[in-house]
Amino acid sequence: MTHTIRQATVDDVEQLVPLFDAYRQFYGRTSDVAAARTFLLARFASRESTLFIAHQGEMAIGFAQLYPSFSSVSLARIFILNDLFVQEQARRTGVASSLLSAAATFAVSLGAVRLSLSTALTNDAAQALYRSAGWNRDEQFSVYHLALAV
Repeated sequence: MTHTIRQATVDDVEQLVPLFDAYRQFYGRTSDVAAARTFLLARFASRESTLFIAHQGEMAIGFAQLYPSFSSVSLARIFILNDLFVQEQARRTGVASSLLSAAATFAVSLGAVRLSLSTALTNDAAQALYRSAGWNRDEQFSVYHLALAV
């Protein structure tokens, strides 16, 4: 069966919530549907991200979430592709590639010069997907994080 990709709206939240919750579980977090809903609703309300949703028929099967940013060195807009998830039964059918393509098309339409993402060092399937889609692994910079007490 074929799939479709479109930009999500707040009306899609109830379809996005189980996908977003499954995505978080994939990365070792405990399921929290209520928190997932609250988080997504806040992103829509404050227009802090852009989401794309993938459907197979009427069923939501994947999503991608972009956060806007800027490159001071390039003096240009960039986007961080922070989240990409496809339900297990729909993997290896081109859905993730279509979501990546939709994200790139959207970013180009807003004049962005780059999309950036990170994935787990052990996520070989995702890394293969990114390479096959033309993404290049950064060989110049190391990424560091500072955990902040909240």
